[in-house]
Amino acid sequence: MAVYEQSYKRYTGAETPRSLRFLVIPRYAYERLSGSKIWWVLLAASGLTTLVFAVLVYLRQNAKALAVFGITASDFAKALPIGGGFFAVFLGIQFSIGFLVVLLAGPTLISMDLANGALPLYLARPINRLEYVVGKFMVLGAALSLLTWVFGLGLFSLQATLESGWLFEHLDLGAAIFVGSWVWIVVMSTLTLALSALIRWPLAVRGVLLSIFLLLPAFGKAIHEGMGERWGLLLNPGEVFATMVRQLFGLPLTQGPPIAGVWALLAGVFVLSVIILARRLRAYEVVS
Repeated sequence: MAVYEQSYKRYTGAETPRSLRFLVIPRYAYERLSGSKIWWVLLAASGLTTLVFAVLVYLRQNAKALAVFGITASDFAKALPIGGGFFAVFLGIQFSIGFLVVLLAGPTLISMDLANGALPLYLARPINRLEYVVGKFMVLGAALSLLTWVFGLGLFSLQATLESGWLFEHLDLGAAIFVGSWVWIVVMSTLTLALSALIRWPLAVRGVLLSIFLLLPAFGKAIHEGMGERWGLLLNPGEVFATMVRQLFGLPLTQGPPIAGVWALLAGVFVLSVIILARRLRAYEVVS
């Protein structure tokens, strides 16, 4: 028998703290996402939208630039007030772009692990189910945060910098940008993760998400117009999120679904999504 030199040595370098080891999950997911051209196109579209709104904010405070177009600063300020409506429109556009990001990155986050039997490999390591879900959530949470409240608070800061005294009078707008963005992020991310765990087929998950946001509104509109019931608009996710944003920004709520129903629906979707994740994410299959 040949005898070889026993050169193997145990790793003695620095180890990642136990509480941070679950971060390996979003780390590799970010690498896959950054390798997608569609992600960069959507990020560019979001950045371009932010740039357009930033130019509007700048022009509102620059009389010389407006004079080139034959517009007075007072007329422009009346036509474009920087308030709740301005930031609500911005968030609405960013939510639409963010939905495309959800369609791109969300459906594969859990479904591929379950389809390939990878979940036991995750949980066999110092990662529990909660940390696994948090790691997957961080993938969507970080990407959607950049598109929504990060860019939104950037616009808010620009306006506060250009107009003296504006900040302290409109702190509620900054809070509305942050809270509204996170409500949308949490609901969208947990719903997508739940569907990914429940269906296990990314293409089908995308189909369900598109059906929820494109087909359900048609039923809601039929109920609203046929029966005159505002609660029918609760079947329109776009109207639900828009009403939530309008309330946070202090805008009129006469045309949307009942505000109590909006918050109850958002809370219900979140709770149901968490229950689905808790039941579907197991390290073994239960044979009945």
